[in-house]
Amino acid sequence: MSAADEILDIVDEHDQVIGQSPRGEAYARGLRHRTVFVQTRDAQGRVFVHRRTPTKLVFPSLYDMFVGGVVGAGESYDDAALREAEEELGVTGLPQPGFLFKFLYDDGAGQTWWSAVYEVRCELPVSPQVEEVDWHAFLEEGEIVRRLDEWEWVPDGLAAYERLKAYREETAG
Repeated sequence: MSAADEILDIVDEHDQVIGQSPRGEAYARGLRHRTVFVQTRDAQGRVFVHRRTPTKLVFPSLYDMFVGGVVGAGESYDDAALREAEEELGVTGLPQPGFLFKFLYDDGAGQTWWSAVYEVRCELPVSPQVEEVDWHAFLEEGEIVRRLDEWEWVPDGLAAYERLKAYREETAG
């Protein structure tokens, strides 16, 4: 089965399931669905950053500071976060990612999805999927900040990053 044929739950503005659709159709018609973003840090606290392959259905060849993806029909956010993190990092036995918050991403041009943001520490050697990841590295926060204006980032990941910064400031003080 191709990624475009994967069945997704279609949800309303309150994240309630209102139907199902193949992924390719959901993207083409701008149907709201569910996704997960998992910020992954190594043992030194550096963040996993990667460039997506040019064959990705959405945001090909752009950089991302999260691993993740769509939540399958009937799948929980928590299950999707672990599945997607292990798949993209190419590991097994990852701890369950910790849920942080959820937000509705909407680019104003027909791309909208509920997005659950997680974090996890990965102390295992990573071997990212070649179908998903063209390049990867664990980067210090300062390096990511320096690259924000230099690299072309996935827009939903940038939205999640900004919300994550605000969340951490809010919960730290």
